[in-house]
Amino acid sequence: MTRPDLNLLVTLDVLLSEGSVARAARRLHLSPSAMSRALARLREATGDPLLVRAGRGLVATPRALALRERIGPLVEEAEAVLRPAENLDLKRLVRSFTLRNREGFVENFGPALISRVASEAPGVRLRFVQKLDRDNSPLRDGGVDLETGVIGEATGPELRAHTLFHDRFVGVTSPGHALTKGEISASRYALARHVHVSRRGNERGPVDEALAPLGLAREIAATVGSFSEALALVRAADLVATVPERYTGTLRQGLLSFALPAAPPPITISLVWHPRLDADPAHRWLRGLVREICSP
Repeated sequence: MTRPDLNLLVTLDVLLSEGSVARAARRLHLSPSAMSRALARLREATGDPLLVRAGRGLVATPRALALRERIGPLVEEAEAVLRPAENLDLKRLVRSFTLRNREGFVENFGPALISRVASEAPGVRLRFVQKLDRDNSPLRDGGVDLETGVIGEATGPELRAHTLFHDRFVGVTSPGHALTKGEISASRYALARHVHVSRRGNERGPVDEALAPLGLAREIAATVGSFSEALALVRAADLVATVPERYTGTLRQGLLSFALPAAPPPITISLVWHPRLDADPAHRWLRGLVREICSP
């Protein structure tokens, strides 16, 4: 079997990026005729026209659009493999990194991370942004360097991930709440007035699924979109919230936490990044810092 010409991957990446034979030729320092011949070879190799005439320009076929999502990371990873290894000088490194997280991460791990960065690489700046949804496109388009959270079906399969820690859910209420007087049974817990946390506004969550086999259901007084909002309500009203224990450690200060009588499965918090940054020395260094600081 004839092995494919891997140089065509670079050509295809530039063609799909530029959407023009002429512009792609200029970018690769080729003549238009040489680029046209390369496009012909790509069409033969893929069995698809890839770019077709539309008026005075070219438009990508559905197959080309699908390939565009895969070809860029392949080329970037190949270039990283062939690039000479750098000797990273942290004291001279000047760079900004954007980290995307749910509320609780900065409060719990931010101070230690900022302190380590200032000590090891004073020219590095960290930018923390809120993780308001599970869309990973900011990692793909380069708007975000690192992300923390639970790996789910919405997480792109091409992304890299490393487990930071496992977390369990705990109940939280004010110290004077009636629930704290005596044993906290599943029925007493369910009868309390609850703050339900759901970014999407769903009426049920893992806690309700854990109570259902016992024939119990929570009384939901309010639904909010974040842990911090839930805990703020717990401080001000006679309510109970259920939140991840380690992720909300600082947010729960001054409140009473207790083990759940009917607990949902624990969750795994992971560090997520795009594979194009795998070999980047500075990014590798930052990933290592986050892993150390978040380690149990």
